[in-house]
Amino acid sequence: MTFWVYILASQRNGTLYVGHTDDLAHRIWQHREHETPGFTSKYGVVMLVWMEPHRTREDAKLRERQIKKWNRAWKLKLIEDFNPGWKDLYLDIGNWNPKLPAW
Repeated sequence: MTFWVYILASQRNGTLYVGHTDDLAHRIWQHREHETPGFTSKYGVVMLVWMEPHRTREDAKLRERQIKKWNRAWKLKLIEDFNPGWKDLYLDIGNWNPKLPAW
């Protein structure tokens, strides 16, 4: 099983949300469909702009907490390095082959 840390955006350089999940496609669908009231629904944060696979749930949680503590500029750089065009990656999830960290 693969666990994921992800960043959603409302638009390029817009509002950001960092989360983690073990079912990336379903979780992003929930955000997009506003299945759960909260931050992403309130601010329209539905574009998947960054994702990172992890071997364990604990690794994903630790990475999520780490990124949430970062300043905005560091998060934007993380996105820009991975996805310079700020493409919504949601439709590509099924075709994306994760490269899990060696550790």
